[in-house]
Amino acid sequence: MKACVKWQSEASFLGESGSGHTVLMDGPPESGGRNRGPRPMEMLLMGTGGCAAFDVVLILKKGRQEICDCEVRIEAERAEREPKVFTHIHFHFIVTGKKLNPQQVERAISLSAEKYCSASIMLAKTAELTHDFEIVEA
Repeated sequence: MKACVKWQSEASFLGESGSGHTVLMDGPPESGGRNRGPRPMEMLLMGTGGCAAFDVVLILKKGRQEICDCEVRIEAERAEREPKVFTHIHFHFIVTGKKLNPQQVERAISLSAEKYCSASIMLAKTAELTHDFEIVEA
């Protein structure tokens, strides 16, 4: 896996993935940025949420659950001093489908957190990770 990050101006950077996709990251105005994109640490959280949601959807589909939607709302706390690593991250999954089995949803989330999601497993080295979920009937 490869990526490239190139400085654009002030606190703005353009990231390009090895698969050719680009994303603009920018800092807040108080740090010289113009608020034109997510902060790098926000990208880390979004990537982790994407990794976890990908796993949950895949596991539920393999379990023949009729899933229509999966949303992950993430809240994180960071250390007050440098390095400002994440110290606590909470994932709230909102899974929508028809007659979803709560035990299978819980199992899918646990499997992602404990076995499959490389990003959350890596972040668990510095942060306490918690999760919960709700099921919405489609």
